[in-house]
Amino acid sequence: MTKRSGIRPPRPLIAAAVVSALLAFIPLAYLIVRVVSAGPDKILASLFRARTLETTVTSVGLMVVVVSGCLIIAIPAAALLTRTNLPGRRWWLTALALPLAIPSYVAAYAWIAQFPAMSGFWAAAFILVAVSYPYVLLPVAAALRAADPAIEEVARSLGKSPFEAFKTTTLPQAIPAAAAGSLLVALYVLSDFGAVSLFRVDAFTRVIFASYRASFDRTSAAVLASILVLLALILVFAERKVRGKSLQYRSASGTQRIAVLTQLTARARLLSWGFVAVVIVIAIIVPVTSLFMRLVEGSRRSLDVAELAQATLSSAGAAAAGAVIAVALALPIGLLTARYRSKWSTGTESVAFAGHALPGVVIGLSLVFLTINTVPVLYQTLFTLAFAYAVLFLPKSIGATRTSVAAVPPILEQTARTLGRNPFTAWSQTTLRLSWPGIAAGGLLVLLTAMKELPATLMLRPTGFDTLATELWSRTEIAAYGAAAPYALALIALAAIPSFVLSMAMSRDETKNQDPTPRLDTVSL
Repeated sequence: MTKRSGIRPPRPLIAAAVVSALLAFIPLAYLIVRVVSAGPDKILASLFRARTLETTVTSVGLMVVVVSGCLIIAIPAAALLTRTNLPGRRWWLTALALPLAIPSYVAAYAWIAQFPAMSGFWAAAFILVAVSYPYVLLPVAAALRAADPAIEEVARSLGKSPFEAFKTTTLPQAIPAAAAGSLLVALYVLSDFGAVSLFRVDAFTRVIFASYRASFDRTSAAVLASILVLLALILVFAERKVRGKSLQYRSASGTQRIAVLTQLTARARLLSWGFVAVVIVIAIIVPVTSLFMRLVEGSRRSLDVAELAQATLSSAGAAAAGAVIAVALALPIGLLTARYRSKWSTGTESVAFAGHALPGVVIGLSLVFLTINTVPVLYQTLFTLAFAYAVLFLPKSIGATRTSVAAVPPILEQTARTLGRNPFTAWSQTTLRLSWPGIAAGGLLVLLTAMKELPATLMLRPTGFDTLATELWSRTEIAAYGAAAPYALALIALAAIPSFVLSMAMSRDETKNQDPTPRLDTVSL
């Protein structure tokens, strides 16, 4: 292995990282085995069905439309809130990030309850844009804050207008962030199950789940899942290429200078407020208002408070278990890649990132097949569900761990060793203690996203184990909108807790301004 600073990584760390990566790779590996074992005839028959082509076109088309919509909303909003003197910029940005706490199926349910005629491709695209644009907005806003203002100032001195100078100098510096955010949106769309199901759109996730649920057609479901994984891997590869070709550097070192904000005219200020307000109304006000209206209207049966409380505890407990497993798996990989960067460690990290390209329905399908055929005792157990959450959202924890560990100077740990501490004690008293807030933030990211996960939960939950997501889904499927409203509101409230903690942590980091570089790994909610 390539050494860094003349130090070879400890063998226990290497072993732990390899084990973590292999555990994360199990669902994808088993899916490959399942597809190959079906034989070429069945594979080709599934691939060349007319429905397979239609599903592929629908899924790719939906992805392109949603990504385009998110870019159209997020880039102007990020520019307005970071590079102009628009009053209330910080509060507007916080409000625009709130859709992260609203799962797509909750937003879809809220809009359908208010406008029952909504259905089809464009309705699904509309909702997915409304809930996923923050994935682009947050990293682009961070990149624009960190962009070197000197280049734009030079362009202005050469006679360019403020808009032309921004477009040709500052905006290109945000291309890597926009590409990373677009990747997250594209993967989110490909993995979405709730919105496409409620709007009756035959995307991959809905077709795979229907195949599993109705006839348990293992071959067809596995082949479709493989195509979905292939599309996701192509997206990851394309994003890396764009990011690699668009690297931007500051023109000078030292403390970051704050760019001079563009002064908006009274008319431009009103138009900007109107633009931001319309987005907030569509993404937040309408869904939340619809949910409260359904709650007030009530339902045919009274609310079972004990059932709601049990579903809330189940959601929090299963998501917390998944977050703990994710942090445990991410810790050795994050340490290895932060302290001993090499092709080998990068490869280990890439294997662990397999979950980044696996939708929840694919993870659920793979673990259903795996547990039934190899370890039936684990089929539909809480451990399997928590493990699925950990694999799905492991990249979020790895990114946060790697970034936090890399920010701690290795000299601190080395100094502790010279003072007689053994390797583990030296690491725990220096690196772990200083990087723990970032590691915990990664765990919160996993907790937040796991609470909202629907298809994997439907497939893997133990019998009688109901979460807020599954309770909401079971009521929405039979159009019992009044009965579903309390569960939807409880899910939003529960998801808002880690969202609020993370946003406060990011605000404190921004205030301290210790590192101007946008950390995309920690904002990839």
